[in-house]
Amino acid sequence: MTIEYDARRAALFTPETRDTLFENGQSYSPMQLAIEAARLAYFHAESSETDLARLKEALARAGFGSPQLIGDSATDTQAFLSRRQADETTLLAFRGTQPDSVMDIATDLHASIDSWPGSAGKVHQGFAKAAMSVLPQINDWLAMQQTNREKLIITGHSLGAALATLTAAVLSPGWLVTLGCPRTGDSTFVAAVVEAAARNARIVDCCDVVTQVPPALGGYTHIGPYIYLTRDGAKKENPDDALVSEDRHNARVEYFERYAWKLKTVPVRDLADHAPINYARCFFQ
Repeated sequence: MTIEYDARRAALFTPETRDTLFENGQSYSPMQLAIEAARLAYFHAESSETDLARLKEALARAGFGSPQLIGDSATDTQAFLSRRQADETTLLAFRGTQPDSVMDIATDLHASIDSWPGSAGKVHQGFAKAAMSVLPQINDWLAMQQTNREKLIITGHSLGAALATLTAAVLSPGWLVTLGCPRTGDSTFVAAVVEAAARNARIVDCCDVVTQVPPALGGYTHIGPYIYLTRDGAKKENPDDALVSEDRHNARVEYFERYAWKLKTVPVRDLADHAPINYARCFFQ
């Protein structure tokens, strides 16, 4: 499978229109399961029977059962849980920001930093409110399933990545995998997440602007180390600043020459790199 870089506005704003990358009979690593689950969280399974069927079918290809949909209308927060009976692996995937959701945008903008009841440290209050709105549902389902936390994979993209990070601090999963994650809390909170999650993978796609907000002011910081995806789709673990700076410069120049002027494309690479498929392409080759 070869997945080309996708500069279309549709890839960024309506990722749910693209079908699953899972194929029947294939074996997938925890990282691959997490990355595709973060994309599948955009399927509107809570409001569309068609999308619910698509989600069930996609999960079945990787051996997982029917999803348990998680949601809160007041915060417009959505996620799904699914368990693979064969090895007890459980997926918890949070949906990211929807551009047509006023509540999602309000959540992103509520960037004051304050205490987080889930663990030590201070966090983004918009993200915290959204996470707390669905945590009771998640805890109830995990308890009912007697979930092995070492087999729990928590994931999400964009806003969903922030919610996954907050939830990991509480649930102590085997894996926390985030795509395009904004800064979520202070250094004390970050340390608590690193201690709680057995394995952590924060993935940054080249110029993705969402990974650079909120600004590192008032205590905001990132979980580190991280996996950097170069403009050509190569994976670099915790690269030095000089490599990242040069790669991003070249990426923006190349994007302007190849894509920026075309119809139906995102105008700048800093936004196009945020599309979930441009993360997945580096792991499903």
